[in-house]
Formats: sequence, C-alpha cells, structure tokens
Amino acid sequence: MIEGELVRLRTLRSDDAEHHLRWRNDPQVVRWAAAGDPCFGPVTAEAVGLGFDTMLRLVPRESAVFTVENLEDGRVIGMADYRDMDPYAGVATLGVTIGEREFWGRGHGRDALRLLVDHLFGAYPLSRLELDTWSGNERAVRAFTGLGFREEGRRRSAVMVEGKRYDRVLFGMLREEWANGA
Repeated sequence: MIEGELVRLRTLRSDDAEHHLRWRNDPQVVRWAAAGDPCFGPVTAEAVGLGFDTMLRLVPRESAVFTVENLEDGRVIGMADYRDMDPYAGVATLGVTIGEREFWGRGHGRDALRLLVDHLFGAYPLSRLELDTWSGNERAVRAFTGLGFREEGRRRSAVMVEGKRYDRVLFGMLREEWANGA
C-alpha cells in the first residue's frame, strides 16, 4: 500500500470489479474519465469480470492498476494505473479516475496521481511520465499542472463529447522536474 494525504493506493483485488462495473456504466464518470470513449463504458458484468481475471493473472511489469481508497474510511473511490511502460525509452503513461462523484473536486484524484508519480519515479529508472485528457476537463488540467506536468501538445478536435469537439491535451513530466519539486 502507498499512502498519501487523502488516499491510499493498493493492489487490485477481484472484489473491486463491482466498483469498476458501476463506474464504467455511469455516464458522468465515463464523460469525465474517458471523454465518452466507448472502450471505457458501458460494459457488462461479464466483460468486467473477464478483464479482472486477466489483470489479476497476468499483471505485467509494463502496467498495473491500483485501487484508490479514501484514507479516512477505507472506502473504494477510484482507480489509478500506469501502462505502456517502456524501460528502454524510460517512459510510462498514467491515468487516474475517481469514480465516486462525492469525491470529485476535493483533491483525491490529484493525491492519487502524486502517489503514482512518486512511486514510478522512485521505483523505476524512468525519464518521463505522460498522460492526457480532453480540453473540457478543466479539473484534470488543473490537477496535472498543479503537480508539475507541462502541456506538451494538443491533438486538435480529436475528442467528441456530447456532440461537441474538443482537443486531446497531452502532458508530460521529466524525472528532473519531479526531483526538483516540479
């Protein structure tokens, strides 16, 4: 377990599937977390179960999914992950989703992301971390930049949310930025 100020990250367990099923079928969670990406939701219980079986059996070093718990009461409130870790290039991609709406905008996602950044730069010889969001997700943009991620580019008009086009905003953080307190 990795503990922060507001949350802890722990290893994914099979009983977390019920939370993932609920979040991936909540249109508001899907809207903010994945900008309506049909790969994120909606999904069936069977599909989530199969995905969990695979993740729990084949957890490769190149990726990991963590459960985000509220530190105060242990309640499961979200997930954080890294993927596409390339040890030769020294790069990994991050993501965080707070699925419980009552915790939105309260700093829990930012704390989870900070823990993940500290863990990855502390445990692996990575030179950079990256993530992205859509330009309409201002909470995510504030969290990313507040942690020291820098906007590195945009894929213009690459995301469709509720019939409107948005940019995909790309962010990165270098190891030396993290080491210097970003």
